Amino acid sequence: MPHPNDYPRRREAVENSNNQLFFSAASIWELAIKQSTGRARLELPPELLHRQLLDNSFEEVPVTAKHGLAVCRLEQIHKDPFDRVLIAQAMSEGMLLLTSNETIARYNGPIRLSR
Repeated sequence: MPHPNDYPRRREAVENSNNQLFFSAASIWELAIKQSTGRARLELPPELLHRQLLDNSFEEVPVTAKHGLAVCRLEQIHKDPFDRVLIAQAMSEGMLLLTSNETIARYNGPIRLSR
């Protein structure tokens, strides 16, 4: 669970109008799978989350073959396939990935543990 002090910094990053914000199609895909299999009870259905992200000027990053190939070059630090795609996307596209996951933050690259 994220530390309560993490929220203000993440919120600052999201609310800073100088930052261009993105979300991965892989994140919506993962949530849809978890919801459809009953593995997660979500406060916001994936369809509504997707719409709200777009309505709030977040840009969608599709999963491409380039990202899939970049996964092959990642160290075996983290096993979750969806998280590995997010890491590969950040590295391939030169985007900063903010995460509260300490394992993800162990990768070298444009990844920051948001605390």
